[in-house]
Amino acid sequence: MTQILTPEILLRAYAIGIFPMAESRDDPEIHWVDPKRRGVFPLDGFHISRSLAKHILTADYRISVDEAFGQVVEGCADRPETWINAEITGLYTALHQMGFAHSLEVWQGKTLIGGVYGVTLGAAFFGESMFSRQTNASKTALAYLTHRLRAGGFQLFDTQFLTSHLASLGAVEISRAEYQRRLAKAVQTQASFTPEGYQPLPSSVVSDGTSGS
Repeated sequence: MTQILTPEILLRAYAIGIFPMAESRDDPEIHWVDPKRRGVFPLDGFHISRSLAKHILTADYRISVDEAFGQVVEGCADRPETWINAEITGLYTALHQMGFAHSLEVWQGKTLIGGVYGVTLGAAFFGESMFSRQTNASKTALAYLTHRLRAGGFQLFDTQFLTSHLASLGAVEISRAEYQRRLAKAVQTQASFTPEGYQPLPSSVVSDGTSGS
């Protein structure tokens, strides 16, 4: 599989609801995953707590998209155990170059302190991984990402699995059948990760997140 897996095959896999993972950084084998229960973020239900709202409004962060895709993937893989091996890094880098994979970065000065990356297909965003090097950096990234997806007309924000961290921010779990129904509709709809004229303010991100919770 490692010799024939291509970006095009990867996109077809996402379109039918499966995604690749490796057992570890050093494992060359890639296997397909199709969870019975799927984690998703309702785009109108991202929960911003009072403390996170204060942090977003006062932190001296700069938010960017697609400025440092490779660094974001590297940051996501920079942990003791990771499913991101060399081939997966190469595949998503290729998808980024093709316009199907995107990153959102959180900067403090010139230092990248957090980020998230994923794949877009139609009006579906498949969140792959995120990382944080400072408290609340990944939560801030997700808040800005959800706001951007809403502005761009996305219908599905797939988180693959539901963790307690994601659940605290409003993510929920749905059945495979329900996920397939939502996916089929989303991939047939147009959306934009970079909507024209979109320049989010911290106040608008916080307002949407707290009103949607």
